[in-house]
Amino acid sequence: MALRTEQPGLLTTVQDQGRIGYYNVGIPQGGAMDQESAQAANKLVGNTAAEAVLECTYMGPAFTVDAPTTIAVAGAQVPVLVNGQEQPPWTRLELAEGDAVTFGVVRGGARFYLAVRGGVDVPEVLGSRSTYAIGRLGGMGGRKLEAGDVVPVGRPTGELPAVTELPESLRPALGGAQELRIVWGLYDHLLTEEGRRRLVEEEWRLTPVADRMGLRYEGPGVEWIQREQPFGAGSDPSNIVDAGYAVGSIQVPGGTQPIVLHRDAVSGGGYAMVGTVISADMDLLARATPGTVTRFRAVPMEEALRARRERAARLQKIWAL
Repeated sequence: MALRTEQPGLLTTVQDQGRIGYYNVGIPQGGAMDQESAQAANKLVGNTAAEAVLECTYMGPAFTVDAPTTIAVAGAQVPVLVNGQEQPPWTRLELAEGDAVTFGVVRGGARFYLAVRGGVDVPEVLGSRSTYAIGRLGGMGGRKLEAGDVVPVGRPTGELPAVTELPESLRPALGGAQELRIVWGLYDHLLTEEGRRRLVEEEWRLTPVADRMGLRYEGPGVEWIQREQPFGAGSDPSNIVDAGYAVGSIQVPGGTQPIVLHRDAVSGGGYAMVGTVISADMDLLARATPGTVTRFRAVPMEEALRARRERAARLQKIWAL
């Protein structure tokens, strides 16, 4: 069983829950940027959460199937067309041999996930099928999907769930302004009080420079304290000698445009991390589109941990259906 790609879409890659355990040697976690949506799609087709899916950014692929199969699409609001007939998203769809699947224009959100019963069955690399394009690891030869690719599908291992459609109450809201919760970082002390205030009290707008490595915002800029740069650091006020980066770290090179690091970001470097988007809001961040008005809100660690538990409870509700 395979998907025969006719058009690859703008940026379609194989992703799973990520490549854990190699961040210390510079290989990022990777995996689906919106993991909640990826898991929902897998649930609908009877896969486990660990099965690989196709992550589609803005424009989806066009493909045919060479055998009867089951698919589901979750995430960004996008028309799903089977043989030219629109089908509902967040719903299990049964395909016959030769059926053609295409996608319309995304109406809300940035990324959607295509799960196939049995999972995308590319070889595992360092314990994951996720595509890390910069390192040429995983997926379809370490790259995005291309026209003519034959995407292999594995054998189903579980039963189809009774539910065929994800309830509206478990679907994420798409579009509109965002509030991203952050905890202050290791180097927020390098900002002035005014700099800290601007970061968490002013509005920022997502620029088109937003990908799997990071998302760049524009806004009022921040202020850095005047200091003599340490030996080995650069001249930029946000430069440090070197440090490891947490997933979700916020950097503000030059004090102007914050960048939030996402799943394919490098694991360390010479920019100060002034804050970190909490893990529970990383899926929300992945749904943002250029122009999204965003506020960063600083929260204590207790709230970040509570939010993580609440997210885990939402995922449990999906898998309990």
